[in-house]
Amino acid sequence: MLDRRVFSDPNGNEVRWVVGSAWPYIYAVPHLGNLIGSLLSADVFTRYLKLKGYNVVYVTGSDEHGTPIEVEAIKLGVEPRQLTDRMHEIIVKLLKLWGIEPDNYTRTESEVHKWYVRDTFTKIYNNGYIFTKDDELPYCPKDKIFLPDRFVIGTCPYCGYPYARGDQCENCGKLLEPRMLINPKCAICGSTPEWRLTRHWYLDLRRLEDRVRSYIEGNNALPDNARQMSLGILKEGLRPRAITRDNKWGIPAPFPGAEGKTIYVWFEAVLGYVSATIEYFRRLGREDEWRKYWFNKGTRVVFFIGKDNIPFHTIIFPALLMATGEDYVMPWASSSTEYLIFEGKKFSKSQRIGIWADEAVALLPADYWRFYLIYNRPEQRDSNFTWDSFLDVVNSIMNDTVGNFIHRVLTLAKRRWGIVPSGVKMIEQDQEVYSKVLEVLNNVDENYGKIMLKDALSQSIEIARIGNRYLNERQPWRLGGVEFNSALYMLMSIVKALSVALAPVIPFSINELWRMMGYGNGLRWQDAGKPIEQGLQLSEPRPLFRKISKEELNVMLKKLDEIRDIKDKGKYPWEQAYLPNP
Repeated sequence: MLDRRVFSDPNGNEVRWVVGSAWPYIYAVPHLGNLIGSLLSADVFTRYLKLKGYNVVYVTGSDEHGTPIEVEAIKLGVEPRQLTDRMHEIIVKLLKLWGIEPDNYTRTESEVHKWYVRDTFTKIYNNGYIFTKDDELPYCPKDKIFLPDRFVIGTCPYCGYPYARGDQCENCGKLLEPRMLINPKCAICGSTPEWRLTRHWYLDLRRLEDRVRSYIEGNNALPDNARQMSLGILKEGLRPRAITRDNKWGIPAPFPGAEGKTIYVWFEAVLGYVSATIEYFRRLGREDEWRKYWFNKGTRVVFFIGKDNIPFHTIIFPALLMATGEDYVMPWASSSTEYLIFEGKKFSKSQRIGIWADEAVALLPADYWRFYLIYNRPEQRDSNFTWDSFLDVVNSIMNDTVGNFIHRVLTLAKRRWGIVPSGVKMIEQDQEVYSKVLEVLNNVDENYGKIMLKDALSQSIEIARIGNRYLNERQPWRLGGVEFNSALYMLMSIVKALSVALAPVIPFSINELWRMMGYGNGLRWQDAGKPIEQGLQLSEPRPLFRKISKEELNVMLKKLDEIRDIKDKGKYPWEQAYLPNP
């Protein structure tokens, strides 16, 4: 079991980590863009922290409230809870197949979450940050429901984007309200909404604006896109935001006179990072330990989100914590990715543009997708998925550069050694090569620490390239005696370093590699920079990856169409699709 030590910051505070990924809204299965923006990236970073020995809790869960779920349940003729129970179970199974392992994957229907949300908003109400206002809100006469902000679609008044939602424009990132949209339409049926009078409870963000601004300006860990978007919103001034809705499916608002109202999903979902931490430690029988994570100044809270979720994590969530009057730790960083697009287009389920999480693992094992997505992670700008680039990364980099290097070294070691011999040492020539590997390994470490996962993977691949160059130039199989033992000892040590560097990205493959190398319990980050242990019993090596031909890709695409035909008919055999290829 990996050591999970507690480290201290320069002020002597214990450094603990809370990692949170945006809660997947389980109206549908996540697509690849959803995964790289939140769940997968958070898993990779958490695995790195745990390899380093930090105390870290990774929390997320199913976001299951709100009108979209209500509407879908009506279409299916079931209660919303029946739909979300089914979808939650599906997501849990998918995460397991993807190797995404939150310490607590919970749901917004959790009793702990519902209690915490109501308790938190009661404190905020009692502190005077909530007021009521009668307002005219969009009502769809055809669907006979009040429309949540995001269910009103229209033209953004700032940038002219024609498909802006009533809560935020995904094109320019500006926070909106439905009345601000030009030519608003109901997102469900396309009809023009009416405006009807209703009473709602508002969070007075104006009174929290100065404190939120100080937090943003003083936080140098925020990436540029999160910082600039947040400062832009603050420059325009924060306005009160309605925190209640007229829909039935949600957490009942705890305010006096608010019977029949529920809490807006975005205001409750962000509180889930705290409630999920509470729930996690309750399950462990350590009731109050969550406070060490949310009230200890040494804690670093990191969110993994898409850029469209930035305001809710950098402004709304901190404002809610501040309004409670309690001394919560503020979020340290929000790793907010740009968008992953699919062959130049936005993901669209109706138009069959993109790949969804369930479809991906029906086609190939998860590590292939994990490697490609991190390699192509949209950290600084939008990135584009194409099948050609996928094949190139899998075949040329994952298989040829990384996989072949590992397999060649292990095959040579198994054939000539069997057991790593005692007394073997590196001669000076090999020590110089190994020193270069350690320099690159430090770069890998630094990039992981900066949450630059794409760069961390690129530097990890460079370790394999150094090993390949050595193999091709030195040709150790032609050597004998001391020179051969030194060369192979150094190469096995490179494989060891490479395995730890790649462990957060492709855990299934690396666990198999560690088994072949004789490491039954795995390795820690601190082991990566040490030569391979002598006396290890090597197992028969097998290739970790394989190439994908154009012909096989065509078969995969045909299978993808078949799966989607079944899904479109509403009879999708989930359990079959969940089985990865052998």
